[in-house]
Amino acid sequence: MSYWNRAWYSVSRRKGKSLILFAVIFVLGNVIAGAIAIQQSTGNVEKKMKQQLGATVTAEVDFDKLMEESDSMAAMQAPDPLKEETVKEIGKSRYVKDYDYSYSGYLTLGDFKSYQLEENNNSSVSVNGSMNVLTLKGTNKTEPADFSNKKIKLVDGKMPSKEELDSGQPVAVISKKVADENGLSVGDQMVLDTTVVSQKEDGSTESQEALKHSVKIVGLFEPVKLEEKKEDGKGGGIEQQFMEMDQFNTVYMSNKLVQSINQAEFEKGKELDPAAFEDADNSDRITPIYNLKSPDDVDAFKEEMSALLPEGYKATASTDEFDKVGGSVKKLSTISGYVVVLAIAASLLIISLVVVLFLRDRKHEWGIYLSLGEKRQRIMKQVVLELVLISLVAMCLSLVTGNLLGKMISEALVSSDALVEAKNSASQMMVFGGQSLGPTLTTDDVISNYEVTFSLSYIVTFLIAGIATVLFAAVLPLTYVMRLNPKKIMM
Repeated sequence: MSYWNRAWYSVSRRKGKSLILFAVIFVLGNVIAGAIAIQQSTGNVEKKMKQQLGATVTAEVDFDKLMEESDSMAAMQAPDPLKEETVKEIGKSRYVKDYDYSYSGYLTLGDFKSYQLEENNNSSVSVNGSMNVLTLKGTNKTEPADFSNKKIKLVDGKMPSKEELDSGQPVAVISKKVADENGLSVGDQMVLDTTVVSQKEDGSTESQEALKHSVKIVGLFEPVKLEEKKEDGKGGGIEQQFMEMDQFNTVYMSNKLVQSINQAEFEKGKELDPAAFEDADNSDRITPIYNLKSPDDVDAFKEEMSALLPEGYKATASTDEFDKVGGSVKKLSTISGYVVVLAIAASLLIISLVVVLFLRDRKHEWGIYLSLGEKRQRIMKQVVLELVLISLVAMCLSLVTGNLLGKMISEALVSSDALVEAKNSASQMMVFGGQSLGPTLTTDDVISNYEVTFSLSYIVTFLIAGIATVLFAAVLPLTYVMRLNPKKIMM
């Protein structure tokens, strides 16, 4: 009789022992299958989300480091502004597809109205401390980063042309909310009447009229995220609403125009309140925006960029948004990796010991085969075949149950942990004024993209890991077979 037939009869007739071995492999297979499913799913969601976030990197003030070096927030000194030369030097990197840089400015307004967040009690709160403020954001490109990254979209009019940007003409794109607040539309001239707020000796403040900047509105925009929330019927949290309001109160114009307005405001401020502007720095703040060729280049570029940035700055990428709310996913990936290793190690030990115990009861069977001239190699093949037959059935079933187990465990952990991390990251953004380079990532985005499913890579990876584990587990039983002495067994 061939060893194939002997293996089949051994498995089918020894039902009790076959079921025990089946149960052991099935349970261990569930652990391995669940861990592999989680590991692959976490890797897929991270890759998918980072592709959606894009590969954009900027430089911003490292508030954490400055706070560590300072005794208090009041003592914290802002670093010197970045220089255009540094920005252009970093832009020469082989990882950069294209780049832009933005000068920024902040105008405290008089009659011109910024958008205010209305609360349930009909009172309004401003993101800038109850002040009527607009943020100026300069660009050299006809499509600023916030538009190309789908953070906001143009809903009326057009973007400033290349000629208008290069010559610094007084044209701008504002939010539809701000335009509606002031009864303006595309083609109108908006007059930004600014004020200088000075501190009196008694502690009170006084507002003095400063300048009036006439700028033509060429386009209107709306945030993309807000519209998505409305369509889904979901309202954002208070942090999200504040960040959206800050976006509404942003005006996009050329870098030259921002610099010109900043210079005029500085000179007028010195004239109206010399004491406050005596030690003021007139250096324009510049924010670089680098679009990389691939999200896979982000880490390498950040390391290269950090070496060129001056003290007090750090490189921040659009993919960092995932790191803020996707920490639970990364923890799951790490834990599942450990589980796979431990489960395989446990499987090797347990399966080996179970099979050796079963083989000890069959030593007379092996002794008879050897006495009849059967080769040890054929007996070893029979042992391996018996293991593989039982293991294949157990592993095929554990593919399904292990996948379901991994799905239930991982989704519960992702939902709970990501919610906490999302709130913490949103709070930090509000405190430190962090900026979002691309679409703002929320907990719902991570959860909706996280999915444990059957895939060819999952099936192949599990079967390879399972079969390899069983074959390695057969090493100890085969050693036992090799040491059998038919004379001693038959005596």
